[in-house]
Amino acid sequence: MKERGDEIIDYIPGINTTSVADLPTVFFGDNHQKVLHRAIETVAQVVEKAQYLLLTLVHELEPQVFDTFKTKFALPVYPIGPTIPHFELSKSLPINHNDGLSYLNWLDSQPKQSVLYISLGSFLSVSKAQMDEIVTGVQNSGVTFLWVARGDASKLKDGVGDKGLVVPWCDQLRVLCHDSIGGFWSHCGWNSILEAVYAGLPILTCPIFWDQVPNAKQIVEDWKIGYRVLKKKVGAEHEHLVTREEIAELVQRFMDLESKEGKEMREGARQLQETCQRAIAEGGSSDTNLDAFIKDISQGGHHYL
Repeated sequence: MKERGDEIIDYIPGINTTSVADLPTVFFGDNHQKVLHRAIETVAQVVEKAQYLLLTLVHELEPQVFDTFKTKFALPVYPIGPTIPHFELSKSLPINHNDGLSYLNWLDSQPKQSVLYISLGSFLSVSKAQMDEIVTGVQNSGVTFLWVARGDASKLKDGVGDKGLVVPWCDQLRVLCHDSIGGFWSHCGWNSILEAVYAGLPILTCPIFWDQVPNAKQIVEDWKIGYRVLKKKVGAEHEHLVTREEIAELVQRFMDLESKEGKEMREGARQLQETCQRAIAEGGSSDTNLDAFIKDISQGGHHYL
């Protein structure tokens, strides 16, 4: 598969033109193929029995996907995203130094759009060698950052100085919506992407596995609201190491609010934010779809899975 990484795929219904390298990682390797076939079988069985299809997506962000679903399935398709706890943002939180929320006080003290928020997921991660380059590169960039790190938290804290804050956990959506956050470095899990779009932020993509890879492609190439840090190499025997120098330069460029490229990227993120928030507002597409679904099941029209 190595030589096929740049091959263009333009025949999958509902999916924008992509390359083989930007397909989910489950398409590659013998073990992954077994998982892929099992997943396809499971989804096919569920869809065959289901009477509704609810999706955590926003119709306006991927209209071609829903147009395709409607031609493939007889059952109603309801995009009701983003399914994130945005309603919790209106609740005020009492903050003190010992309740684990002191990072919000720290964010309050930072200039607007000056902080890079970094979260690389809770399950999969990059290699130790690559993580060492990332840590040093971020520190050398001079950019202020808030980093959610679990296993590596103690190591990171030793070298942060006064340019960053490392925490083991945070209220991610509340952080992303904070005025001081100027960008998000993400592993590209779908929930994190939905939260970033809702917050109107550009994204540095660092995909590891499964759908994170095409998600990163969508951010960078389709929506044009981010940069790639890592890109998976199809069939590569060894990891391509992104150096600390490359990372420092990329982080500086990403967080540059005055460059033409940076302004265009943030304007694109703002437009996606408006689209997302219109969808969940009263009368918006997601609001209307959710009402229609609730009305249907409350009248006993269907059973659903």
